Amino acid sequence: MPIKAVCVLNGETVKGTVYFEQQDANSEVKLTGEVNGLTKGLHGFHIHEFGDNTNGCTSAGAHFNPNNVEHGGPTDQVRHVGDLGNITAGDDSTAKVCISDKCISLCGPMSIIGRTLVVHADPDDLGKGGHELSKTTGNAGARLACGVIGITKP
Repeated sequence: MPIKAVCVLNGETVKGTVYFEQQDANSEVKLTGEVNGLTKGLHGFHIHEFGDNTNGCTSAGAHFNPNNVEHGGPTDQVRHVGDLGNITAGDDSTAKVCISDKCISLCGPMSIIGRTLVVHADPDDLGKGGHELSKTTGNAGARLACGVIGITKP
């Protein structure tokens, strides 16, 4: 039976809903949904370590990185578990989310349930930008919207 989760993203002007589905513990996780209110272009998209949004998105902590490695892109061998790359907003300020990822899980020790999904102001340079923040955050800028990932009815 598939495992399903949802995240409702909230920010000052950015809102969205992202759905997660995993067929079993060994399969990839599929993310689908929509984020509205973004400027046109790329926006970093990450899972952060805590499901704490008491101080806005700041209290969500750093990227979910249980292996204690450097930041990377979603297809890189070395990356944080929470590194999902970028979403792209069009002229209508909306980004359609359609991602499949093999590192994250909805169960077990790498579970993202109860952690925070964050949309950033700037593009994630995937750890390759040469900026001092490239290897930790992808230099993705401010946190525009976030929400806790919660399990849903299958």
